[in-house]
Amino acid sequence: MDPMDIVGKSKEDASLPKATMTKIIKEMLPPDVRVARDAQDLLIECCVEFINLVSSESNEVCNREEKRTIAPEHVLKALEVLGFGEYIEEVYAAYEQHKLETMQDSLKGGKWSNGAEMTEEEALAEQQRMFAEARARMNGGAAPPKQPEADHPNVES
Repeated sequence: MDPMDIVGKSKEDASLPKATMTKIIKEMLPPDVRVARDAQDLLIECCVEFINLVSSESNEVCNREEKRTIAPEHVLKALEVLGFGEYIEEVYAAYEQHKLETMQDSLKGGKWSNGAEMTEEEALAEQQRMFAEARARMNGGAAPPKQPEADHPNVES
C-alpha cells in the first residue's frame, strides 16, 4: 500500500490511541502476561494496517456496486473477499449490538442525559433557580439559600 493511500495523510500519521490499544491488549491477555512496548507498538501498527486493508477493499466493493457511501454490507463483503469469512458472523453480531446500543442511547436522550427525567415545570423551576444563583454571584452577593425540594420530605434544612 502506498504511504499516501490514506487521503491527505502519510501512513505514519495514521494511528490509533496508544492508551486505548494498550488497555485492549491487556484485557485480552491473562493478568500475569506482560507485553513489551515494542510488541505493543507492532500490534498497533498491525491494527492500523488491517483497518487500511479492510477500508480499501470496502471502498472497492462499494465502487463495484456504484455506491458513494460504504455501508456495513460492503465491510462484511470486504472481509469475505480478504479471506476473513470466518469472522463475519461475529462482526455482524457486534454490529447489531452496536445498533441496539445506539438506538437505546438515542431513546434515553443521548450522551448528555443523566437518566433523571424532569417535567417541563421542574426543568423551568431549576433553570430559574440557577439563573438566580448566577445573578447573585455576579452582583457580588451570596447565592440565595437552596430550597429543599417538595418531593423530598426527609431532607433537613
